[in-house]
Amino acid sequence: MVNVELAMMVLEGLAKSPIGLRISGSEVILEGDRLAMRELARLLLLLGADTSEPEDGFELKPGMHATAGSPTLRLQLRPGA
Repeated sequence: MVNVELAMMVLEGLAKSPIGLRISGSEVILEGDRLAMRELARLLLLLGADTSEPEDGFELKPGMHATAGSPTLRLQLRPGA
């Protein structure tokens, strides 16, 4: 299971400095300042931890963790991973 305390801290960081997501042709582009990219990397590291479970995941919501015009981004382990 993902460390909930750490996850909440990271999500709070993204609320202060949200990631921008946009689709351009066949590309998905993630944009943000250094703080936003560090927080995104921390979420990925939490998911990659040995203690995480396949059902663990994060949803980055527009206007909260992502900029207002962004689509929702779901980060989740692949089943069986």
